Amino acid sequence: MPLLENGQITPDRWHVAVDGEPLPEGAVIVPLERLEEGLARTGDAPLGVAIAPDVDVAVLRTALPRLELVAVTFPIFRDGRAFTQARALREHLGFKGEIRATGKPLPDQYEFLLRCGVTTVQTERAEDISVWRQAHEIITIAYQPSTLHERPQGLGLRRFLG
Repeated sequence: MPLLENGQITPDRWHVAVDGEPLPEGAVIVPLERLEEGLARTGDAPLGVAIAPDVDVAVLRTALPRLELVAVTFPIFRDGRAFTQARALREHLGFKGEIRATGKPLPDQYEFLLRCGVTTVQTERAEDISVWRQAHEIITIAYQPSTLHERPQGLGLRRFLG
């Protein structure tokens, strides 16, 4: 599965922990249920955590200084809770690390993912990456501020009224 960053394929250095198996060496993403085990590892190997859409990101508050990645999940394209999780991680908890969108996000959502604080996207579908790149370039108007500290660029009412 490709990993996208800024509309480009990027290498993935992370390993995903497999249930019932010891944690792999190096950079590892653990499920929330195994976070304590990941935090107990010795050394300075990078640690990430994967959270389900129904998790309140505030439960990660004390672990965030040790985490380099938080993976948020889109179980279906209509489930937007991961957008809220990403934004809360950035704005309310001050997380500076990688936020990875996993599951079934759509290329049409790419710009909105970035605006909410997501840095990388890994989909379950083998798609043409140019579709994601095009979605990143084509959506240029936003009506609300983002975690990217951009100013909203809405059309405003003047254009319509006068």
